[in-house]
Amino acid sequence: MRQTLTARFLHRIDVALGRYLPEKRLFLRSEQSTRFVRLSPLTQAAALSGTTALVAWTMVASSILLIDQVGSGNIRDQARREQALYDSRLNAIAAERDRRAEAVRQAQDRFNLALDEVSKMQSALLASEERRRELETGMTVLQATLRRTLAERDAAQDRSIELAAQLAGETGPADGPRPADLEQTLTFLTAALDETSAERDKVAEDAASAYEMVQAIAYERELDAERNDQIFTSLEEALTVSMTPLDKMFKAAGLNTKSILNRVRQGYSGVGGPLTPLSVSSKGSATELSPDEIRARAIMGRLDEINMYRIAAEKLPFAQPLKSSYRLTSPFGRRTHPTLGGSRMHEGTDMASAYGTPIYSTADGVVVRAQWVSGYGRMVEIRHEFGIVTRYGHMSKIRVKAGQRVSRGDRIGDMGNSGRSTGTHLHYEVRVDGKPVNPMTYIKAARNVF
Repeated sequence: MRQTLTARFLHRIDVALGRYLPEKRLFLRSEQSTRFVRLSPLTQAAALSGTTALVAWTMVASSILLIDQVGSGNIRDQARREQALYDSRLNAIAAERDRRAEAVRQAQDRFNLALDEVSKMQSALLASEERRRELETGMTVLQATLRRTLAERDAAQDRSIELAAQLAGETGPADGPRPADLEQTLTFLTAALDETSAERDKVAEDAASAYEMVQAIAYERELDAERNDQIFTSLEEALTVSMTPLDKMFKAAGLNTKSILNRVRQGYSGVGGPLTPLSVSSKGSATELSPDEIRARAIMGRLDEINMYRIAAEKLPFAQPLKSSYRLTSPFGRRTHPTLGGSRMHEGTDMASAYGTPIYSTADGVVVRAQWVSGYGRMVEIRHEFGIVTRYGHMSKIRVKAGQRVSRGDRIGDMGNSGRSTGTHLHYEVRVDGKPVNPMTYIKAARNVF
């Protein structure tokens, strides 16, 4: 019964479709016979619907693929533009770093030149002081000679007057000096008096010449003092300008500058030399320092402090491990682990560059490990001063050995992809007393200094 109803329903549909799709026959002829296939309206409608659906599906699929291709092309172009912009910024930062390093080197050269000028001026000042002392000694001798000569002249004049009086009105006893003897004595005394007067005039001229020379030397000393004051002022200003960024660098890295400088000073405190006698002035006390000597000692103290800063900076990881351009792919802090998954602490900084890029030590130190370490791959660990340790992981080649002493800027390996890594990069760590800290803190702190 159900089959009859279904057949009737299909027959009615076939009849209704016959108005629009009349029955057609498809003849198939062979050599022996001819056959035909009857295409009912319902069969034609089903074939037409299937064809229409297939064409519609093909159009929709083609549109979707075209839209995806256009969208992916825009994303790739945008990624290329961002990459180009990022590379240009990195190049600009590297150029700025090089310019600042060149400016620091030029400032250091100017400072060394000024220090040489100070040394020359001090030598000239000491030589002029020695000449002044010699002239003062000569003046003292000349003044004593002049006083003695004047006293002898006055005595000779008094004796000449006395003898002249005796010669003019002599009425004494018969056994007194004869007039001829008195005249001869007077002539001798007159000649001696003239000679003494000439010597006095010559001594006076010498004294005047010496006084003029002393005044010229005093004027030169005043000029030297002014030049020394200008040089000292320039040096003090240069020292202040040089000290400020160094102090800011250590404070930006979270370091106690006094503690670090004291530790450096303790390690570089050797003194000695032969025993020399104590210099004593004419008053019996130790020689007092002049104001210029006090300023020079203060400048030397500041220079010593800058030298201590330089030594400490070489022993701390302020330099960058890569000198070529790189991309910061993963900062310090918590992140999703790239291979193991899950939120984990990233105890360093990842820097990506080309395979084989040179890797350099960021401070002076001793190589503790230079071997394969699980997770790090080929890894180098360097122990520095003040309880600081740096690690360099995922290398392709290690160029140092354990126990080797390295300096800041020495090449210790090449960038690679060893260990637990998803691509070529450097994993750089800084640890203070065993605790990991952000390496970029040190690199950013020294950006305006090195």
